[in-house]
Amino acid sequence: MARYLMLWELDQTKVPADPKERAAMWAPMVQGIKQRIAAGTTKDWGCFAGGMKGFTIHEGDEMTVSNAVQSFIPYVKFDVRQLISIDQLGELVENLKK
Repeated sequence: MARYLMLWELDQTKVPADPKERAAMWAPMVQGIKQRIAAGTTKDWGCFAGGMKGFTIHEGDEMTVSNAVQSFIPYVKFDVRQLISIDQLGELVENLKK
């Protein structure tokens, strides 16, 4: 199964100025993240100090990643990068020898 590093950043133009409105916006997002962690598709999630940017490690195929990203639009922007493991890198190196 493929693994993805997803760097995220809140779109500050979509973040309410009122703290209570921000909490109302964030609460469903936090629940969604916790559900993905419980389901096992999100392997790790973190917020950088300051709270407007962070990362997640997601496991699945292109559709599970696309569905995960779509559920946060328009509030969050993503930079998605597929990862390869050290074993896959080793296989790549072996293929170079051929």
